[in-house]
Amino acid sequence: MQQKPLAYRMRPRTIEEIVGQEHLVGEGKIISRMVKACQLTSMILYGPPGIGKTSIASAIAGSTKYAFRTLNAVTHNKKDMEIVAAEAKMSGKVILLLDEVHRLDKAKQDFLLPYLENGMIVLIGATTSNPYHAINPAIRSRCQIFELKPLTPEEVTQALKRALKDEERGLGKLKIEISQEALLHFARGAGGDVRSSLNALELAVLSTDPDKEGVIHITLAAAEECMQKKSIPADKDGDAHYDVISAFQKSIRGSDVNAALHYLARLIEAGDLPSISRRLIVIAYEDIGLANPQAGPRTLAAIETAERLGFPEGRIPLANAVIELCLSPKSNSAITAIDAALADIQKGIIGEVPDHLKDAHYKGAKELGRGIGYLYPHNYENGWVPQDYLPNKLKHKQYYQPKKTGKFEQALAAVYEKLTRKH
Repeated sequence: MQQKPLAYRMRPRTIEEIVGQEHLVGEGKIISRMVKACQLTSMILYGPPGIGKTSIASAIAGSTKYAFRTLNAVTHNKKDMEIVAAEAKMSGKVILLLDEVHRLDKAKQDFLLPYLENGMIVLIGATTSNPYHAINPAIRSRCQIFELKPLTPEEVTQALKRALKDEERGLGKLKIEISQEALLHFARGAGGDVRSSLNALELAVLSTDPDKEGVIHITLAAAEECMQKKSIPADKDGDAHYDVISAFQKSIRGSDVNAALHYLARLIEAGDLPSISRRLIVIAYEDIGLANPQAGPRTLAAIETAERLGFPEGRIPLANAVIELCLSPKSNSAITAIDAALADIQKGIIGEVPDHLKDAHYKGAKELGRGIGYLYPHNYENGWVPQDYLPNKLKHKQYYQPKKTGKFEQALAAVYEKLTRKH
């Protein structure tokens, strides 16, 4: 009988074997608590392909010892569900993984609902579509909804190493030597899809002839052939990764759209969505800042969309964000201001909080001179009144130095200059 694919064989049998998704299956997290207490409720797992939806379902079943059945909402019919329901009546409870749950038609849905209500069938629906948009409210309201995140290259590497060592289900009985570059390429090249990475690894092993000692050598060239993707020099363990990240930020800061898109493409090919996301958020607030304050929220929205889509579609919102950041006016006034304030604190230039600003909400505060003389700005025209706020030691400090590169900060600068002049 033909052996099942490596990715299938390596599916986790218990919650502890799941790679990634710590926000759901980590110690003390919601699914882990449900399994530990044997109090399962129906749920919908959604996220990109290959990141663990089926794995979590099978691990839940393995951890609880309930019967586990898998159906597809498109290819299986109502009769298949009737068989599962009959088994649930006999055993008391069955965990049903229903793939493509968003494609569930009304007849199948109507049949399932009573079993979900009485808990005889614990439904684990799997979908790549947003359940709030794609799943019928009648099903959705009876399920907990959990979003799965794309796996990081480190998490995929963990799964690959486990498969290489496992003698029972993995490749551990074979003599395999894999280069670090090849391992990283398998981990990065699938964009967080561990199933794709495991299948590519297995293909490389099965298609490589062993040497005279029976050792199978997996090189970077073999990894590239089996993933049909070239290795990009942006590895997390070397200078190349940090060089690309540095060039990415400096290109955006320098308003060079084409260079920024080039470095973005290199990071996308490396499957490094976490580094792209973190760097874009930093850039939006460090380099664009108050010159275009809406760039920050829009960048975050683009990143969240990319995370939900996964690659390759995730490249589209990321490109939108990069082009906007490149062509936005630039201002580093906020980071410069806070760094200047921190520099004084670190040098010990602090001073005492003025008495009129100190907390006066306790008995005896007035006797200590606390809060006396404080002027409440809302009692004055335009909500402003001249008053000292800085400690005497720093009375004339001006940390914020506006940059008039965008309309928003030009307006801030006008107010700032007017207030500091009056004061």
